[in-house]
Amino acid sequence: MLNKSMSDCPVINTELKEEQLTEPFFEREKGILIVISGPSCAGKGSVCKIICRKNPDLRLSISETTRQPRNSEKHGREYFYISKESFEERIKKGQYLEYATVYENYYGTPKDYVENLLESGFDVILEIDIQGAAKVRTNYKEGIYIFIVPPSMQELRRRIEERGTESKEQMEMRLNCAYEEMKNADDYSYIVINDDLNDAAQRVQSIITAEKCRTERLKNKIEDILGR
Repeated sequence: MLNKSMSDCPVINTELKEEQLTEPFFEREKGILIVISGPSCAGKGSVCKIICRKNPDLRLSISETTRQPRNSEKHGREYFYISKESFEERIKKGQYLEYATVYENYYGTPKDYVENLLESGFDVILEIDIQGAAKVRTNYKEGIYIFIVPPSMQELRRRIEERGTESKEQMEMRLNCAYEEMKNADDYSYIVINDDLNDAAQRVQSIITAEKCRTERLKNKIEDILGR
């Protein structure tokens, strides 16, 4: 549902100039959609930040929202801020990959923004919850779906306690929610255990690299090599 933006994944203009599209040197294959989910404090946001730093062709999708921006936030960096009326009109037109209501505000992943990036040759990462991922999967079955989990419930409890932002009741609620969410792990193509942040990020990077070498993604390349 919600996917955060990060300064490590810069917002770019996805409209390529005509000469870039016709010049062979700038030709790009269509990008790959990467969906990353996991329970709170599993470390998915930190993993995304690391792989974004290491991948110049990876972009983190930015959600649209109807909530007001905070003082430190900037349109197009944390979120795209639009009116409730505009959001609801876009819902009617089917212009979101997924959306949800949180505390009376809409949040959604704009389909055109993601598709423009993919068509421009950039891989796009969505850091979203299980419900949002299920909706995206209906339109992008060929995407890479990765579920990040902690090594144990005890470690997850420790991380939540270390964060120190929840009351005891809130912490128990988060743990119960995480327990239920992890029952859906088999809906994903890959599971990455985050026992060490850098190792987990490397595993995710390895998954992306391997997926780019899948036969069905390289059929056109083979045809080019064979001159057919």
